This record gives sequence, structure tokens and C-alpha cells, in this order.
Amino acid sequence: MSHEGAGIGELRAFAVEVIREAGRQAMAFYGKGRRDQKFDEDLVTEAELHLIGFFHERLRRHFPEHEVFGDAPPRKDYVHGHKGYLWVYDALDGVANFQAGIPLWGTSLALFENFWPVLGLFLMPVTGDLFYAEPDGGAFLNDVPIGISYSGEINNESLLFTYSRMHDHFRSNFPGKIRNLGCTAAHISYVAMGRAEGALMRSVSYQDLAAAQIILQASGGSIRFLDGKPFHLNEYFEARRVEGTLLAAPDGAHETIQGYVREVGQP
Repeated sequence: MSHEGAGIGELRAFAVEVIREAGRQAMAFYGKGRRDQKFDEDLVTEAELHLIGFFHERLRRHFPEHEVFGDAPPRKDYVHGHKGYLWVYDALDGVANFQAGIPLWGTSLALFENFWPVLGLFLMPVTGDLFYAEPDGGAFLNDVPIGISYSGEINNESLLFTYSRMHDHFRSNFPGKIRNLGCTAAHISYVAMGRAEGALMRSVSYQDLAAAQIILQASGGSIRFLDGKPFHLNEYFEARRVEGTLLAAPDGAHETIQGYVREVGQP
């Protein structure tokens, strides 16, 4: 990676500063959803627009030639210099938790240079936990290195994260605990630090996965389709949603976890 015109240290410092400030500003909206509604869409929209505007203003000030995912039709060609950088910003992951005052939500930020990952961050503002990774530099939680390795053992103390409608599509005989925290990046980040055996995902987007996949891969894990087919995030650069069910897990664990999950209707 050349990082032409900006060193990795400068890019890293900007990313950490901006995501922490975004987290502080998000806290002004956190838990302020209307009590007479199960989901306050107006609050979420207001918060997201504010946070997106904040990020754009900071990026224009520091790196005006960098691009932001979603601002324009995706570029497909290699370019030199600052114009090769693309930031992928997900202001709020776990919006239902966010508006209801449940602390499991966060903000994601990833940087790509001509489609190659440079860095990925995921911040949970309520707890202050910041996950950070560079492809060749390892992964960290609050500056402490994290990583995973598959032991080959799944038992009743094992943990599998799932999406909320998993029971509509699959039946499971997973021997351990099955949980849904309502935040995709948190699920993947907890897998990356070895707290869970895997995380099932469905109807996720490029923005949902961009930063978290960098963190997972730097920790020794990967995302695949549940049927075992490889998953390549850049193939979904122009897609709204990823079709099919994905599994984030330590390298070597995917096949074992797949054996515990069957589609509804299968024997």
C-alpha cells in the first residue's frame, strides 16, 4: 500500500479522532426515543443525518479529495493519489438498541485504497470499546492486541450470534448458547476477540461489513456463505444487500458450525 500523500499514521490518527468524536455526538441522541413508540424513526433519522454531516465536514477539512461510499456512483477504475481513497462510514449500527437506550450499538469506519483495505474501526460509545485493525498490523481492542484460533471444540459453553429472524429460516442443534445482540459489527467484533464461535448474518450491506471484516480477518477469522462458498465483499460494492446467509467465524471453524444449522424444511 502506497498511501500516497498521506502516511498510515496520519490516516490512523484521523480515523480514531473522528470516530471517537462521532461517538460523543451520538450520545446526545442515545436513548431519546419516544416512549409511546417501539421504534422512533424520527430520532434515528435526525441522529444519522447529524452524524453523517459531521463526518463529511471533518473529511473535507482534512482530506478533501477522499471519497465517501454512497456519495456518488461507485468508481471501478484504479486512480492515483488521494482520489484512490474511499471511506465507508456507518453512523449507527444497531439503531433499535440506540433509540431504546440499550448500550449495544456502535459506529463503523473503514478506509480502502483502490479497493484494498487500509484500516477498519468499530466503536461502541456507551462502553468506550474501540476495535481497530490494519490488514498487516493485527487487530486491537482499546490498544490491546486481540486474535482468535480455532480449538476444534464446541460445547455447551460455546456462543453463536445470530440475526433476529434466524428461527424463520433455520433450525439449529448448536450445543451452546445462541444470542442476538442486535448489532452486526458487534457480533463480528466479538468473534474477532474470541468471545464467540461464530456469527450468522442475513440481509447485510457493504457498509455493515466493511470495517468489521477487516477487524475479523486481522484477528484470524473470515466471512463465508453458510453453504461454504467463499465471500468476497468487493463483489457487493454496488449491491444494496448481500443475498444469502453469511457466517463469520475463526478460520477452520466454518464447516463445524455449518453442521449445526439446517434450513427449514431440510432433513
